Amino acid sequence: MRVLLTAVILAAGAAAAQPSLAADAAAGETKFKQLCATCHGPTGKGDGPASAALNPQPRDLSDAEWQNAVDDAHIRTVIKDGGAAVGLSPIMTAFGHSLNDEDLDNLVAYIRSLDD
Repeated sequence: MRVLLTAVILAAGAAAAQPSLAADAAAGETKFKQLCATCHGPTGKGDGPASAALNPQPRDLSDAEWQNAVDDAHIRTVIKDGGAAVGLSPIMTAFGHSLNDEDLDNLVAYIRSLDD
């Protein structure tokens, strides 16, 4: 019984840590183009039209090394609460006021799909 309970708890934790697995990356792409592409570029490479004026430069979200170094919760927090919330640049705007949980999950899924 204890083994079964442990497996259920681990499975629940894994699902909570990976919201992008059940999310809609296509819907996330739509939000990304509305809110993020100005700085991060249409494909997330950090080359949006506003990026030249920003210091530091926006992150290349397609970078495989970065993708492997962060979990979904980190990406979600940066989107929701802004860069300063996790010790990153305060230039990264917080979008929590305009996004619901589904939007956040969808954005995380889209960002994960950018992995080169």
